[in-house]
Amino acid sequence: SPVSVLGEIVVNEVNFVRKCIATDTSQYDLWGKLVCTNFKISFITDDPMPLQKFHYKNLLLGEHDVPLTCIEQIVTVNDTKRKQKVLGPNQKLKFNPTELIIYCKDFRIVRFRFDEAGPESAKKVCLAIAHYSQPTDLQLLFAFEYVGEIYHNPAKKVNGIDPGGGGGGIGSASGQQTPLFETYSDWDREIKRTGASEWRVCSVNEGYMISTCLPEYFVVPSSLADQDLKLYSYSFIGRRMPLWSWNHPNGSALVRMANIKDVLQQRRIDQRICNAITRSHPLRSDVYKSDLDKCLPNIQEIQAAHIKLKQLCVNEPFEETEEKWLSSLENTHWLEYIRSFLKHSAELVYMMECKHVSVVLQEEEGRDLSCLASSLIQVMLDPYFRTIVGFQSLIQKEWVMAGYQFLDRCNHLKRSDKESPLFLMFLDCVWQLLEQYPAAFEFSEMYLTILYDSARISLFGTFLFNCPHQRVKESTEFAISKNIQLGDEKGLKFPCVWDWSLQFTSRDRLLFHNPLYIGKSAPCVQNGAVKTFKRSKKNYSSTLRGVPPALKNGIISEQEFLPRRNSLILKLKPDFLQQTESQSSSMEQYFRDWFAKPVDLHGIILPRISGTQIKLWKLCYFRWVPEAQINHGGFITAFHKVSLLADEVDMLNRNLRQYKSNSSLQGNCSELDQSRMYFRANSLNDTSGAPDFLSSSFPFSPVGNLCRRSILGTPLSKFLSGAKIWLSTETLANED
Repeated sequence: SPVSVLGEIVVNEVNFVRKCIATDTSQYDLWGKLVCTNFKISFITDDPMPLQKFHYKNLLLGEHDVPLTCIEQIVTVNDTKRKQKVLGPNQKLKFNPTELIIYCKDFRIVRFRFDEAGPESAKKVCLAIAHYSQPTDLQLLFAFEYVGEIYHNPAKKVNGIDPGGGGGGIGSASGQQTPLFETYSDWDREIKRTGASEWRVCSVNEGYMISTCLPEYFVVPSSLADQDLKLYSYSFIGRRMPLWSWNHPNGSALVRMANIKDVLQQRRIDQRICNAITRSHPLRSDVYKSDLDKCLPNIQEIQAAHIKLKQLCVNEPFEETEEKWLSSLENTHWLEYIRSFLKHSAELVYMMECKHVSVVLQEEEGRDLSCLASSLIQVMLDPYFRTIVGFQSLIQKEWVMAGYQFLDRCNHLKRSDKESPLFLMFLDCVWQLLEQYPAAFEFSEMYLTILYDSARISLFGTFLFNCPHQRVKESTEFAISKNIQLGDEKGLKFPCVWDWSLQFTSRDRLLFHNPLYIGKSAPCVQNGAVKTFKRSKKNYSSTLRGVPPALKNGIISEQEFLPRRNSLILKLKPDFLQQTESQSSSMEQYFRDWFAKPVDLHGIILPRISGTQIKLWKLCYFRWVPEAQINHGGFITAFHKVSLLADEVDMLNRNLRQYKSNSSLQGNCSELDQSRMYFRANSLNDTSGAPDFLSSSFPFSPVGNLCRRSILGTPLSKFLSGAKIWLSTETLANED
């Protein structure tokens, strides 16, 4: 059935449709029915998928489905009349389409042919897709339809799960819930967790009485009274008072602040706020202000870079651009911007860690660049945010509740001129850190990619709104229009993206776990009792022995470590931390000293940002490109081997505990079946090879996603199929 979710209805469908699988031949094409629902477009076929050995199943979406919010552009084509048209929401189509091409926001391109289908039916389906994927109003997004059904039929909760829960649902050993920061107590717990004793939770914005773009509860210096806050709020853009984000163990705080628009009051209010932050510091340290608008790329530049990156990964036929591929990558500026965010965040880490000062992130509205910078700083400083539950709580706290405008920036209604992929850039920055310190993160790159995809599934309320107030306001209006009794609830509760069980089975969720992760302590069995030993820094020093000194130190001079010609990595000038300020040299010294020592995975991690060390996130951007897929290759092959090793170690540990406690095998059979790994060792000393379905795109499959024409016979295809060097076109010509 095309309908998989409560509230989903079929709007239009057409039979005898052909889905194109390969660009240069129709021999693999699939025949089936193309369906448009109010949630997704679906292709239903009985033909087995050719060339594909593995399918990672999403419980909400079939193999060929695209959620409506993931559609970027719809192009209809008529071969005989040589016409094509980009379909807007309420446009007429004057010709019968022979082909439909759908460009998706995740860089997929899907193509359908209507040669055998009824021409009128084909036209109707195209118009329906155009209409439903470009809604005119927020309340027309599918999440509202779904939640309306839930409230009218409480018995029909999906998988028996309450919408809006924080959902541990990830198979994490603790099964912890993700704090959503919608309540006073979540903020209070975070104050206690970080030891911010001179800060308090403020409820002056309850009912969004002061600012509609702030959460109802947030944290302020204890010395600031509610009356003063109300008074000061008028001077800030959007009445966005300063927001506390995090506290360093040394007492330094990380605070986000919008600009003060009242020029006459500016100095006075600024001084009062800074004094209050200083009083909240045990050393009464100064406040260091960072004006993010001046030192980071703006949202328009980031959007322009993303468009260029998409063209590079999707539109260009490889054979024409391959010689220029690396310079084209450099010209997108995407990697350069990632580097500037990592670099600036690392400098602010230094200010908090070494200078013991509180850092204020200043930005015009305080809800774009500061989401990204504050999150990155916390990922670098606090190992809790490198666990799955911690990372999810960070996104809730710094993005969802702090008023990052997901609706406009993700352009869910396809009408925003404010679109900008800041959230993707954040996930990419985190991926860079994960790539450099794989043992420091509990989650895998698959988790980051799937999280990015989930932002474009319109069932979840998490990434649907511009701010918490918008959710309450719009859903209350919707409830009234649909006769839904809200009772004491503030607005409707939407399904939460952290409820991963809505999308994946517990088995599939194991792919989110990083087998290289070293938890805070490892269990060790002694005299039958399980003890935990803390890992000291010494445990890690071995990983750095034998590494050339240039590599131990992340700040490498360009002469010492020049990139290979044609490496898929951005070359950049060595301008790391060239600042005019006096602290420049002590900052450089701090970074030098830090990189010279072995990394404490449960302490600070700092990015290596010289040109060769910022890479392109291939799993995310190349996964739908058949030509870029490396069969039996890519990072997943190492992931697979490490998973088997980790699983073996777990098995040994369990056997050892079993043996020590002399318990009967039957009594504890369930424990022996438990594994935290997706790939499992069948037995100890398992030497079976890697599964046949592993590829650099795993767990995604590029089959049927037509990014480019074929590149067979080009240098890249030779390179991907195992040639040692990237040959030039001339040598190939001679060879043939």
